[in-house]
Amino acid sequence: METRTIGNLDVSVLGLGCNNFGGKLDAKATEAVVHTALDHGVTYFDTADAYGDSENLLGRALGGRRDEAIIATKFGSGSAVPEGEIAGSAAWVAKAADRSLRQLGIDVIDHYQMHKPDPTTPIVETLGALQELIDAGKVREIGCSNFTADMLEDMVTVASKNGLTPFSTIQNRYSILTRGPENDGVLDACRKYNIGLVPYFPLESGLLTGKYRKGAELPSGSRLEEWAELPHGAMFLQETMFDATEALIDYAESKNRTILELGLSWLAELPEIPSVIAGATTPEQVTANIAACSWTLNDEERDDIEELRPAK
Repeated sequence: METRTIGNLDVSVLGLGCNNFGGKLDAKATEAVVHTALDHGVTYFDTADAYGDSENLLGRALGGRRDEAIIATKFGSGSAVPEGEIAGSAAWVAKAADRSLRQLGIDVIDHYQMHKPDPTTPIVETLGALQELIDAGKVREIGCSNFTADMLEDMVTVASKNGLTPFSTIQNRYSILTRGPENDGVLDACRKYNIGLVPYFPLESGLLTGKYRKGAELPSGSRLEEWAELPHGAMFLQETMFDATEALIDYAESKNRTILELGLSWLAELPEIPSVIAGATTPEQVTANIAACSWTLNDEERDDIEELRPAK
């Protein structure tokens, strides 16, 4: 599989999102998914301390194959920050890293990411704490998630002024359906400061797999059925999203391709993206995602897609 770089790390262009580990997947099922990914060249595994028991199950599944993997995890999400702690503070960053190292059963976190901004803590404090982890050999590369373009620019300025390591990546929502980074300045900031954009929800929670169709009932037990009555379900269950998905499905089929191939290949071709992290609950989904990254879109096809789903 093609590899790209996050700082000094070589990562597979398709990564494995691990938020299902410990939830939908038990230890045995997690091991099957992880080993299938490794066997097919996937090296980048993305988890977080906020994903329940995911870190623990990922570490156990990797076992003696840890050296084949680039492990990315995150800190600072409200659900994983104990009462009385401050998400981006130096004190909590150190504690969170040690906790993740224990959960994963490893000596160093390859890619450590701030899960969301902490408006109560100056970014210089957070970067300073992360620098201490790098200097101590506990972390190799750092990143952020859900930052704005202005936050990225401020981060780069502060890091440069204080001799600190800047974030090498940002994780924001981005897909062929949801083009926020193109319009909010994040993609431009990534280009300007050489920051990799690692998209989350690249398949829009299954919309870009063909699992959900306009006018059809949501499959029983599916993620979007579970989210249907929850606020974040509204991000996906919009008529405009279904309309755009149907148009993209028709286009992919006209090229003898699938919507899964279109969704993953469209992202994987972008030079700003080092890895596309797609979740999977079965080994078969892992291999399907890997195979789906093989469509090389030409300029005409990209223009066609922009007409079907203009950036917004």
